[in-house]
Amino acid sequence: MYAIIRCGSKQYHAEVGETIVVEKLPYEVGHEIELDEVLLVNDGKKVRVGQPLVEGSRVKATVAEQFRGDKIIVYKYRAKERYRRKKGHRQYYTRLHIDDIIVGSKRRVKTTEEESNGS
Repeated sequence: MYAIIRCGSKQYHAEVGETIVVEKLPYEVGHEIELDEVLLVNDGKKVRVGQPLVEGSRVKATVAEQFRGDKIIVYKYRAKERYRRKKGHRQYYTRLHIDDIIVGSKRRVKTTEEESNGS
C-alpha cells in the first residue's frame, strides 16, 4: 500500500516502513506528525484519487532526522567584464519515517512491527 502526499508544495510517494526526505519541517526528532494532504491512496485492490484530496485519509509519520543537504556552488560571471560571483548553499531537510496510512475512518495497513509479530 502506498500514498501520494503533498508536503510543502511538493508531492511524495509514501509507503509504510519507508523513509522520505522532505523540505525542513519545524518539529524535533522523535515527534509524531500527521500529514493530511493525501492526494492518492493505493491499497493493492483499489486506487482512491482525491479531487484534490482523499477525504478522511492521512499519513502518520515520525521525524527521524533534521539535516542539511550537500553544498551546491552557484557561480555567475559575465565574459569580458571582470564580473565574478561565487556562492554556496546547503538546503535544510527533514527525514520522515512513515508509520501508518489511514484511509477514511478505519486503519487499513499493518505497521511493520505488527507484521513481524504475525498478528
